[in-house]
Amino acid sequence: MLQDEFSKLITDNQDIVHKVCNVYCPNPQDRADLFQEIVYQLWKSSNTFRGDAKFTTWMYRVALNTAITSFKKFKKQPIPKEINERILEYPEQKDDLFDERLKSLYEAIGQLSDIEKAIIMLHLEEHTYQDIAKVMGITESNVGVKINRIKKKLKEILKRKETLWN
Repeated sequence: MLQDEFSKLITDNQDIVHKVCNVYCPNPQDRADLFQEIVYQLWKSSNTFRGDAKFTTWMYRVALNTAITSFKKFKKQPIPKEINERILEYPEQKDDLFDERLKSLYEAIGQLSDIEKAIIMLHLEEHTYQDIAKVMGITESNVGVKINRIKKKLKEILKRKETLWN
């Protein structure tokens, strides 16, 4: 892959990398470092992209693998309990209740395992089971099972949180 072609593909799809960084890194400096590491890994492995899947599917796989590997390093450092507000910045949303629920959802997602975070992030972005299976290297039926289990786990986490507040 030529450098100009690679740069355009990364620029056009950088929101994928930003979303992965937002899910796996607790603070802005770590996110910036992870973003650079993911782009480096994408460039380094660009010759492995065969075109069997969509570029974005391949990009997600590299980004998630890099984030999960890097996240293990960050796990050793203390992670602040509060979610970063940057993840929740959607200017068109003015509903306080919606914002509160979204914040709670992201906090609950933060309690999932690395693999569960990756799967639910892809699901929330409305990727097909087939795309998720390709990115994660599992079967489509396994994707369905995992998504159902993750949803149950998130409901339990959110229910516990609600019980603590009442």
